[in-house]
Amino acid sequence: MSALTPPLGRPLLEPIEQFPVLADLRSAVLRNDLDAVLGTFASLTDEDDRALACRTVAEAPNARLFLQHAMKGRPGDPLLRAVFADHLIMAGWNIRTGQRAEHVSRAQFDSFHAHLREAEVLLIDLCAEHPDHALAWYLRVINARGLELGTGEAVRRHERLAEHHPHHYSGQMQLLQKLCPKWGGTFEEAHEFARARAEAAPEGGPHGALVALAQMEHYLELRKDGDRAAAESYLREPAQHTALARAAARSVLHPAARADAFHAVGAHNAFAAAHSAAGRHAEAAPHFRALGDRASSFPWGYVDNDAEAAFTRHRKTALAKG
Repeated sequence: MSALTPPLGRPLLEPIEQFPVLADLRSAVLRNDLDAVLGTFASLTDEDDRALACRTVAEAPNARLFLQHAMKGRPGDPLLRAVFADHLIMAGWNIRTGQRAEHVSRAQFDSFHAHLREAEVLLIDLCAEHPDHALAWYLRVINARGLELGTGEAVRRHERLAEHHPHHYSGQMQLLQKLCPKWGGTFEEAHEFARARAEAAPEGGPHGALVALAQMEHYLELRKDGDRAAAESYLREPAQHTALARAAARSVLHPAARADAFHAVGAHNAFAAAHSAAGRHAEAAPHFRALGDRASSFPWGYVDNDAEAAFTRHRKTALAKG
């Protein structure tokens, strides 16, 4: 093991395990401490960090009652309305599950869409009142996909987000999903969007991981019929390897990268997964060293149904080789 690698333990899959500020935020919600919640958001100046903080609040067990009570005390508060919309969206997606459409029942779809439509009403008003509200437009990009509003509408919503927040990585990840074939797009669109956004972003940001995520989506599609060899061969193509290495060097492996950025964890995991699935374990090693125990279910769940086991297995191999 490299001297630069700290002692390793079990993979930490949840953001609240990885970042103390998010653990504190979850605790504040659980004890109904609105002032502490608002104080945490005020301390987060990066809109991508705020997007993850939003989801941390939205998925808390008592989120609905906490947010409903908070909104009564602060009617019209844009942050609280956005977080409540995220809670509705998350609840809807939990009902739908992550299965492909053919495996989701009509009743699940009906309930899923009802939750998203309720959130959409909140978000339409919020965007009209605050056209530069990053969380609201980001959530509307998610809704465009879930409500099956078409690629054009998803792109339009992302463009409205990008008018004020041109490098909003969370929004870019959501649009990338919509551009994939499983949501009616094409891999040509997905790869081109990932490349363009990665190259346009400031050096050191997580945006290069869009290239890795597009490759992993393509890899998963090739594996659908059980042809893992074809999927791995795709990732090993020189063009894919070059694109991945270039994107990593410009983003999370760049000297300007922020190690404390919330999305750096997901980005390093995306690069580590893509290199690992291609058998390039030595090239995955720098990403694993940066991560330590901080794992993510996505996209490791594409490599193996057990994301934690996949991360652990490939981390051990990578650190031994690189």
